[in-house]
Amino acid sequence: MRILPYKILLSLTIDIISLASNIYTPLFPRILRLRVMIKEVKTQVNVGVAVDVLWKALTKDLKDILPKMMPNLVKDADMLEGDGGLGTIYLFNFGPGIKTVTYQKERVSEFDESVHRIGLEVIEGGHLDHGFSHHKATFQLTSTGEQETLIDVTISYESATEEDIMPPNTPSSTLLFIKNLENYLVHGAP
Repeated sequence: MRILPYKILLSLTIDIISLASNIYTPLFPRILRLRVMIKEVKTQVNVGVAVDVLWKALTKDLKDILPKMMPNLVKDADMLEGDGGLGTIYLFNFGPGIKTVTYQKERVSEFDESVHRIGLEVIEGGHLDHGFSHHKATFQLTSTGEQETLIDVTISYESATEEDIMPPNTPSSTLLFIKNLENYLVHGAP
């Protein structure tokens, strides 16, 4: 009986799994190797909005608020599946203020109402058309007062190549989104 080296066994196993699930590609082993290279960027911001109001805006009302809040950036938003909870899929069509992409689909991949935590993962278009194989923004809301909320933001991403391509303005863009949301919730539509 001949014993095969570990790498050959792993490669054969991957090929068998790939063929069995009809997703065979020569890049499959490379994708597995790159998948462990997810990086994170964290930031936080305080806003003058009650946690329950902010939570509702980020979950149930997101598709209605975004086009009103940033009409130059988000032309329209649709909830394709779900009700704002886990598994919900959103389609965001971008306006003239975003020239490099026309749309982005996101799935709610984390949702815990008891601790006010939501994660939105890009599943099509947007960041995935610009060198990312994974892009997710997670928002953790913590009440710090009657009308105050601390938002911890974690952006996890993975480059489709072995280069680190996180645009330097992504954390600041996320903070700008949050500040615009705060302004919208406090003062109404622009």
